[in-house]
Amino acid sequence: MEQVQQKQRTVLVEDIMIANQRIKDVVLHTPLQYNPLLSAQYDCKLYLKREDLQVVRSFKIRGAYNRIKKLSPQELANGIACASAGNHAQGVAYSCHLLQSNGKIFMPTTTPKQKVSQVKFFGGEHVEVVLTGDTFDDAYEQAIASSREENRTFIHPYDNEDVIAGQGTVAVEILNDCDDNIDYMFVPIGGGGLAAGMGTFMKSVSPQTKVIGAEPAGAAAMNECMLKGKHVCLDRIDPFVDGAAVKNVGEITYEICQQILDDIVVVPEGKVCSTLLSLYNKNAIVAEPTGSLALAALDEYAGEIKGKTVVCVVSGGNNDIGRMQEIKERSMIYEGLQHYFIVHFPQRAGALREFLDEVLGPDDDINRFEYTKKNNKESGPALVGIELKHKEDYPELIERMNRKGFAYQNVNQDKTLFQLLV
Repeated sequence: MEQVQQKQRTVLVEDIMIANQRIKDVVLHTPLQYNPLLSAQYDCKLYLKREDLQVVRSFKIRGAYNRIKKLSPQELANGIACASAGNHAQGVAYSCHLLQSNGKIFMPTTTPKQKVSQVKFFGGEHVEVVLTGDTFDDAYEQAIASSREENRTFIHPYDNEDVIAGQGTVAVEILNDCDDNIDYMFVPIGGGGLAAGMGTFMKSVSPQTKVIGAEPAGAAAMNECMLKGKHVCLDRIDPFVDGAAVKNVGEITYEICQQILDDIVVVPEGKVCSTLLSLYNKNAIVAEPTGSLALAALDEYAGEIKGKTVVCVVSGGNNDIGRMQEIKERSMIYEGLQHYFIVHFPQRAGALREFLDEVLGPDDDINRFEYTKKNNKESGPALVGIELKHKEDYPELIERMNRKGFAYQNVNQDKTLFQLLV
């Protein structure tokens, strides 16, 4: 009976305030920055909570340190285990270093190299990194098994009350730093720890504030739970927004989020990429995909937030520069500027030259061209990547291909073909 009561216990404001005192000498009090460009764009007063400037470049150190700091000397001596797609691992690694505890950290093989190297840097000799599986959930299973076999304490990345309380300290700083009454707060959601913690504090201290969660479309697990009205697990996910790509949100975080969230915006991955690039190009902010999620949700609320005070959490800045080409391409496809075709060139002399001269528009560029067959190139199909200057040019491009008799298949519209060829 006692265990059931412990499982059902909610996170209280007092827990978050105590956590704030416990971690204040370790975490950075990150800036709450008024952003004039975004404020003008959305006709509101918009602030960015810059957790990308945190000591491990994400908010995750807050929950990880709050949890580990409460362990007994014997538990610290036994060591800890965790599973993470990157940011939680860095928070755990840094905490292991500070508290002199051995950590075994399981990460998906798809984790960006930058995050893996940062985990090793922050943990030093106190951590061992194990790459396993393709998703967070694969790493999670291995970490649980390790914690049982080796008597390590498992540090959950989100579904733990101490972790949730630690993440809630972001809201404590926001309310301390903002002189205005906050009308809307946008928070990214992966497993739900940040939203649960921040939402708990915000709804208690500033109940008029609407708390809006943002999830990637390829891993909208919390939104699915809300739609079904119960805790459910997704069958498959798109791991691109790695910091928020989980099949299974926390049971505790779901119970809290269904009480404190006013809405969830499901954001296409391409929109996340466009927002990330805009943050970099216009505001010189280097965010990771999850770090731009909250901002990517703003367009869905463009009408409601006019004239309001809005806070968006930039949750992390651990982005691998090697991913930028993929980020740019996903953005351009989402914006309707990049299209891939399988083009079957007519078996007549000069067909390729005709395509270049009479099918492409004056502002269109071919940025990829390769024959799909090694033999009979001149009359075989080719993969053609075309970059448009304006998405409105697409119908005219299609009309010219049809008029000139070029048989084609739009690869963008065929997910299986796209993954195979692009």
